[in-house]
Amino acid sequence: MQLRIFTEPQQGASYDDLLQIARATQECGFDAFFRSDHYLSMGTASGLPGPTDAWVTLAALARETSRIRLGTLVSPVTFRLPGPLAISVAQVDAMSGGRVELGLGAGWYRAEHDAYGISFPDTAQRFDRFAEQVEIVDGLLRTPAGATYSFAGRHYRLTDSPALPKPVQSPRPPIILGGGARARGAALAARFADEFNVGFDKAGTAAKFARVRDAAAITGRSLVYSAAQVVCVGRTDADIRRRAAAIGRDPAELRENGVAGTPDEAIATIKELEASGATRLYLQVLDLSDLDHLETIASEVLPHV
Repeated sequence: MQLRIFTEPQQGASYDDLLQIARATQECGFDAFFRSDHYLSMGTASGLPGPTDAWVTLAALARETSRIRLGTLVSPVTFRLPGPLAISVAQVDAMSGGRVELGLGAGWYRAEHDAYGISFPDTAQRFDRFAEQVEIVDGLLRTPAGATYSFAGRHYRLTDSPALPKPVQSPRPPIILGGGARARGAALAARFADEFNVGFDKAGTAAKFARVRDAAAITGRSLVYSAAQVVCVGRTDADIRRRAAAIGRDPAELRENGVAGTPDEAIATIKELEASGATRLYLQVLDLSDLDHLETIASEVLPHV
């Protein structure tokens, strides 16, 4: 099981905070540093000092790290046009020496769109745009040097794009899709995704993976299957309670709905997710000031999974 660190900077983080966590991620031996792509805090968090842009952040981290994978979980279709997004992804891939991964989603958080003047179509239209965007980004990043790419859809039209710059990774950086694995989503993942992710749904993980596997059997493609869960691990009960309190959660609830408790409890939960079909786990770290948390997971959990 690969363990990756996954952050939610919209809840309140500066670039320096994220750099600190990314460096700790690398030093502790985790596989990757991922971040959400949001512009507004959620719940009661103030969001101070303010949002950081996901792809600006990853570009900077590409130059500040040397080993870990870097990516979004996930970039909403509503934030960026597919052509410019492909340019950003290819450039950051080059800046990192080929370590970038792109998580894409349809978008869901209306409040951040209202706060920053971003259009927020209804669910059906967002998914239609999402499906076209996935195909376009895939096509642009795969187009060989010297060739052009064109696309004619309901929402986007590209004519003879040179599809530049080229990413370092070939045929392109991995694309991660996720969600409820309903018919259209599963079919889209089966056509274009390299990885399918299920977030925060222990009970439903296996069934969602199964639906995507069935769709992938039709396209003949093999995907990586991953899960995302909030993490709260401590060597003692006092550590667990302190870390749970720092993120405004109850230890019992975290044990039920996340990867939480003692290292042995965390290992057992990870094994359950592995049994559901996951080979990669994104550990959602919500307290970015607690670097000892990462060290605890790295020393007490990572060697056993």
